Amino acid sequence: MYAPERQQEILRLAREGGRVDVVSLAEEFQVTAETIRRDLKALDRAGLVRRVHGGAIPAGRLDFEPDLAERESTAADEKDRIAKAAVAELPSDGTVILDAGSTVARLAGDLPLEAALTVVTHSLPTAARLADHPGIQLHLVGGRVRHRTRAAVDAWALRAYGEIRADVVFIAANGFSADHGLTTPDLAEAAVKRAAIRAARRVVLLADSSKHGQEHFARFGDLGDVDLLITDTGLSPEDALAIERGGTEVVRA
Repeated sequence: MYAPERQQEILRLAREGGRVDVVSLAEEFQVTAETIRRDLKALDRAGLVRRVHGGAIPAGRLDFEPDLAERESTAADEKDRIAKAAVAELPSDGTVILDAGSTVARLAGDLPLEAALTVVTHSLPTAARLADHPGIQLHLVGGRVRHRTRAAVDAWALRAYGEIRADVVFIAANGFSADHGLTTPDLAEAAVKRAAIRAARRVVLLADSSKHGQEHFARFGDLGDVDLLITDTGLSPEDALAIERGGTEVVRA
């Protein structure tokens, strides 16, 4: 089978199944995993699929949402650098909201032992990382817990964020851009993110560069709502400058 024929078949499988993975495709077509990665790269460049960790999804699937394990393993080095850079943005004393997200959870794990903060979060993984921290007064926001992200959502969570005021919120997004703003696949999570942004005096977005230009189903804010974006060096200096022209400071860790 020639490469164009194989790529056409891969595209058909992606559209029918909603997702394809490298290992299964390599077995099916009796080629190496590297050959499949080249195929997916070619389809991605053509705008027909979007590459994700371990495979690809058909382009245009705005509701696609990776599970927690996939989020943790994707762009791990970049997320570690972003989290370490975010430590410098913590107030010396005050209240912090930590959104649900793998990079924000890394920030929770990097909080210095001498930190003395009040932390509010609706993320179970983030709360678990802070439960034994000696200097943190931890407030866990309740609600219906979404299995895919381990985040509390719906009325209880919205009411809790409506009743507090924090110094800074560290927010996560599945996609961000000047055109489409801040987006995530789930409407309920978008509502909680919106409430958390409203509850804070300062908004810091933690997002690796692969999320720049991505667009998902539920919009929860404008990029202009963000005071500071901490990302990685995969975001080009030109794109960083364009974002800063909109009023958002950018740090490329």
